[in-house]
Amino acid sequence: MRFPNLRSLQEKFRAKESLARKGSAEDRGKVVPFPGPPDTPSAETGQRNLVKRVIPGIIAGAADLDPAAVLTATVAGATFGLSVGWVVLLCIPVLMTVFGVSARIGHETRLGLIKLVRVRFSVRLAATLALMVVAVNVLMIVADIMAVSDAISIVLQQPSIFFPALVAFSVWYILTVAGYQRVNRTLSLLALFLFGYVAAAFLASDSLPRVASEIVVPKLHAGTGYVIAVIAVFGSLLTPDVVVWQTSTKRESGAGFHDVESKFGCVIAAVVSLSAIIAASHMNVSDPQNMTIAHAASALAPVGQLGPILFALGIIGSGMIALPILVASLCFSISEAADWNYGLSKPPWEAKWFFILVCVVLFIAVVVNYTGINTVRTLYWSQVLAGMFIVPILFFILWISNDRRVMRTTNTRFQNFWLGAAVGGMLAANLVYFGMKLFS
Repeated sequence: MRFPNLRSLQEKFRAKESLARKGSAEDRGKVVPFPGPPDTPSAETGQRNLVKRVIPGIIAGAADLDPAAVLTATVAGATFGLSVGWVVLLCIPVLMTVFGVSARIGHETRLGLIKLVRVRFSVRLAATLALMVVAVNVLMIVADIMAVSDAISIVLQQPSIFFPALVAFSVWYILTVAGYQRVNRTLSLLALFLFGYVAAAFLASDSLPRVASEIVVPKLHAGTGYVIAVIAVFGSLLTPDVVVWQTSTKRESGAGFHDVESKFGCVIAAVVSLSAIIAASHMNVSDPQNMTIAHAASALAPVGQLGPILFALGIIGSGMIALPILVASLCFSISEAADWNYGLSKPPWEAKWFFILVCVVLFIAVVVNYTGINTVRTLYWSQVLAGMFIVPILFFILWISNDRRVMRTTNTRFQNFWLGAAVGGMLAANLVYFGMKLFS
């Protein structure tokens, strides 16, 4: 029996792997000119600062869970219990991969994702992706302002109608005057109150091995509601705005993409989201999608009388971190598709249409807040939409990050596996949902 030569097998494998990457080594920089040598931090500096990044990573992880993500996990947990927890576990490597790849795209090209799609493919495709981001972000901005206003009303014991305009003005001030990076760390500390979900999940669970078993080996449900919950939970942890923010802010800052803080934050975000699902699985709510913010706060009932206050403070902190990102990424997308000059670091007179758009978006969000729509339901369906629209966005990230004509470096096999799995898995989930709706 003849065994194939090991070297020939390796050469064939490398040849197949190279076919997955668009262009040749000689094509590097032909489509998107390289802006300059990357500023990769030294290993010595990274090791010295590793411990210092752990605490900010914890804060960033809690902050990544905006009100939409927290309340989506609460609705999914209250509806289907622990059977949706496996989605969060699978999201961890996907989140790490997407954050790393999208940051590298922005770092190496100094262009945002929508701008890259415009340059590499077409204006029409860029406009389509921008509209997807706009659709998701508008819903999330409206509902997040509602959620933060309701949370403030819980703390101050005043009607929530007083607060939407104040919240919107605060977001505008952060983006245009104070600077997001200056206030981010302070606001992130409030998001740490969301760790109350971890305590509530522990206190509400009578058997941790049973909980772990039901998450790892879930009892899947038949019906469109369960498929929608899976899409919503995935979409809540990886929304289009996060991807646009990653590429666009790395474009502006030129910061390195080896971000231990971000990876650690992904794990923390997943832990808090999973804890919210576990805590909510013990709630007794007849119609979880139509619950109010006050009802959602009862998920922290195992913590005691401080539960609603911890919930409210966590929502305020995470909401005030997420809202500037949502508004900015929406305006980034439109500006890149329209080829406007834009950027948070630019003075308003150099990017006037970008800053006018920031004002218009916040004004519209405040007006819609007084129409009386349900906060939790709006947030939940915004994450369903995010789970649907993230599929083409991830596809373009996978394509661009492997294109030698655009990128200085291409993906590893690990990154391609998880990006491909995310695109395939979410595409399958969406097709199953629409197929069930079509034939029901």
